[in-house]
Parts: sequence; structure tokens; C-alpha cells
Amino acid sequence: MKTTSLNGTLLEQMLRNGLNNLKKHENQVNDMNVFPVSDGDTGTNMRLTLENGLASALSDDDLGAYLKRVNSGMLLGARGNSGVILSQLFNGMSQSLESDSIVNVDELMEALSRGYKVAYESVVKPVEGTILTVTRDGAEGIRSQINRSVSFESMLSMYIAEMKKSLALTPELLPVLKEAGVVDSGATGYIYIIEGMLKYLSGEIVSLNSNDEELSDSQLLVNSINPDLFNEDSVFTLGYCTEFLLQIMNSKCSVRKFDLDDFIFQLNKMGNSLVAVRDGSRVRVHIHTIRPYQVIEFAQQFGEFVTFKMENMQLQHNEHFEKKAELQPEKKVGIIAVANGQGIKDLFKQFGCHMVLKGGQTMNTSTKEFVDAFKTVNAEKIVVLPNNKNIIKAAQQAAALSGLNNVTVLETKSVVEGYYALAMAVGIDDQDGDYVVSLLKQGAENCDTVEITVASRDYTSNSIHCNKDDFVALVNGDLTCSGRTIEEIVTQSFSKVPCIDEKESCIVFKGADCTAAMEEEFSNVVEKNYPDMEVNFVEGGQGIYNFIIGF
Repeated sequence: MKTTSLNGTLLEQMLRNGLNNLKKHENQVNDMNVFPVSDGDTGTNMRLTLENGLASALSDDDLGAYLKRVNSGMLLGARGNSGVILSQLFNGMSQSLESDSIVNVDELMEALSRGYKVAYESVVKPVEGTILTVTRDGAEGIRSQINRSVSFESMLSMYIAEMKKSLALTPELLPVLKEAGVVDSGATGYIYIIEGMLKYLSGEIVSLNSNDEELSDSQLLVNSINPDLFNEDSVFTLGYCTEFLLQIMNSKCSVRKFDLDDFIFQLNKMGNSLVAVRDGSRVRVHIHTIRPYQVIEFAQQFGEFVTFKMENMQLQHNEHFEKKAELQPEKKVGIIAVANGQGIKDLFKQFGCHMVLKGGQTMNTSTKEFVDAFKTVNAEKIVVLPNNKNIIKAAQQAAALSGLNNVTVLETKSVVEGYYALAMAVGIDDQDGDYVVSLLKQGAENCDTVEITVASRDYTSNSIHCNKDDFVALVNGDLTCSGRTIEEIVTQSFSKVPCIDEKESCIVFKGADCTAAMEEEFSNVVEKNYPDMEVNFVEGGQGIYNFIIGF
């Protein structure tokens, strides 16, 4: 039987199957590195973004209402460029379908078109040969073939086929893909999602094994709460946030005769903030209660729990006010930076950062993390230093979603740019806010960055060749050279830095894998080739890069 209409419940199951299909191929998408640097996180970013969207939405037969909740969760949970663009694709679809409780193929066709258009609009400088191109070609390629007699199975099959044709051409549109011998990873991840959705309609449930499962953002958030804020002297008044998915069972009651209204009436006597939504023979419940055992015993009269989560709201309350109490007095400018490596984080804090968020090459900071950070900064102006090109868009999206008009995102692409921005403005945060922002911007613009790491695979392009485990260097974000030894890579990379002979000093952030021998060899090479240059080493502790050098 072919599907000719979609409601929210069916869409949810399709999306969950799509998410599982992406999870099955997550490492494959991650491994589609354009460069030989271990920055493969596209699959993870897309998975976390969609996962957050689904975790944020209660089941609902009304497709428009359900998709709106998914969209909201994806926007806040978006990570990296791939996650941000994925969230914008769903944002456009949600806008198109927000008033539709049931959707036909014509309406979904328009939603897919609206999706890629909103995604294009969200990118300041759209690049062809990416997920943007592929989703546009997919939607426009099937437009003339869609009518009310076409089933959703046929429509999605055609959509996938058109996207795969476009995907195969991405290396021709984007030379860096052709040099690396890969197609666009973001588009690949999106196609896996749509394929999983089609699989569900075709009766194929994508199952996961233990290796495919990872902690979700919500689980990580729960694990990050400080349990010391609830102790023997605490006063417990707020109760527990209790959430569960209950499978109603005929062995305990009649599923057909189960009365949701009466179920809700009884639960209301046990707590507050109650939400109870039925989905077939399952009920999803959220309730705040002092005595969760009463809720548990009552619910088990009708069935058993598929999932169950309970959190101490007093602990969450205490942590909230603990953080609030830590707020510094209002400043002219509050700075939020992103860094990977404890040494770099400590240095940024010494330079006046109000908050340093964890993020970098293999785990991009999410939109939600930025939005949450904005709430803790007590300043007239907030400045964000993303310090990674793949985090800039998430920071910009967070600024837009926050509703604040005092947030400025400086497009810093490396911790070096962040470091020199902070160094330019250190100690003068009590000055006029606009003046401080201008100094930060000036510092970030007038520096050069060299990043040295080890190649994760063999790589050949028109300008460079390296074997796995060779050293490679990026100069101002561009892969420029390779070498077998520290001496080779330092000599070659430094020669690519503009006006290197005029540089009087450099700062070197040593990575977690940097040994004393590597540091000594590095110093000897610089002293030999640039005897007048002062080298300042910092225990950066960052992953991936053995050295990050700033001039």
C-alpha cells in the first residue's frame, strides 16, 4: 500500500529511522575528509543536531505542530556548519508546513523547496558543490514529476536519485573535493537521513548495535550537573522532573478502552507541569512531582515503561543560582571564546574572557551552548570569538536566536586570532564598549597562523603530496606543505608566512602530543633560520595539532 498523506506521528517515525540511518553511517561521513587533517565531524554534527530536534519534540499527530518543535530543537542544538545548514533546511520546511496537520506530496514538494531556499539565505557566501547545491538540485529536479497521484515512496525515491546525481558532480563544482577524491560530506549525510525516512515507508526499520549508540546532548547535560550542590543540609521543595514513555498493555488494561483524559485527571493530583500525549498504544508523560513513586505505581497499572528519566529539580535549581551568584559585576564588554586544550583555556581566561566554551576541530560548539552562555554574561556588549571556521555560523545563529542586540561575533578562524584579539584589548575592558570591540577586531585581523599536525591518510593535490603519518601544515587555514621531520615542516611552513623575515616573535601553543624532543627540535630550527625571532612556548594541551603558531 502506497502512502499518499503524512501526519506528525508518521513523520516522527520516519525521522527517527532517518536518524538511525545516519548513525549507521556516521563514521563513514566523518571520514570523508577534504584535507588529511583529522577534522572529520560532519556526520557527528548532523547527528547531534537532528537528535536534539527529536529529543525536543513530544509526539503529535499534527505534522505542522510536531515539525515546529523539532525545528526549534535543531536550531538550538545545531553544531558546525553542517549542523547549522541542516537545521536551516528543516527550518524552511517547518515554515512551509506550520499550518498543515496532514500533508500531501505537493505540500512536501513545496516544503523541500522552501527548505533549500532558507538554507541558502542563511549562508552569507553560499558555496556551490555542497549540501546547498545538492538539496536544491534534488527538489527542483523532481518538481515537474510531482502530482497528487504520486506516492511519498515514489517522491522520496526520485528526490534521492536526483540528489545522488548532483552529489556525484560536487567535485566538479568544488576543486578541493576533486583534489581529495571525495564528494560533499554534508550532502551525503543528508541523503542518509532521507534514505532512512524512505526505508521506514517501505517497511525497513534501521536498527542499531551498541557501537552505533553514543551519549546524546541531553545525557551529557545531565552528567555535567554538580552533585555537590545537593547535600545533607539542602532543603528539598521542588521535587523531581519525571519523564517516561509508557507502553499500555492489554495484560494490565484494555488498550482500546484506555481513557487519556481520566489518566491525566489522576496524574494532576500527583504533581504539576503535566504534559501527557498519546501515540497509539503509548503515552509520553512529563510531570513535576515530590513523590515520583506515586506516579510510577499509578502508571504501571496500565503498562510498563519503554523509557524513563527522573531528575532532581532542587539540584538543578541550586546549580542555576550557584552560576548566577558567580556572575561578575556588569562590565562594558563580556567575551566568550571557544578553545580546545586546558592551557589555551587558562590563558584566555587570564586575558579577560568571561567564559571559554569547549570546542574545536573534532567537536564543534553548538548554537545552544552559545545561547546558554549569553545568559550568564553580565555586560553591555558581548563579543564571541569562535576561533574555528566551522563554529562561526553556529555562533552567528545563536546571536540571531537569542533576541539580543548587543552580541557581536568576530569571525576568528583560529585560536591564534583569538589570542591576538584578546592581547590587543587586555586590561582595558572598562573603556568604551565600541572601542574595545574595535581593538579586538584589529588584533584578530593582523596576525598569521601556522598549524602543524600529522596526516591521517595519504593525500595528493596539485600543490602537495603526503603519506599517512607525515607532518602537514596549514598556513592561515590553507594546506600548504608536508614534511617527514619537524625540521622540514617548520622550515617549509614558516617560509609560506607573509613577510616572515619581518616577524620579531611568535607564540607556540604545544599540543597534547607534543614531546620535549619535538619542542627542542622546533626551537633549534627557528633559531637556525630566524635567529632574531623570539619564540614563546605555551602548554596549550590541544588535540590534533602538535603546534599552533601565531605571528
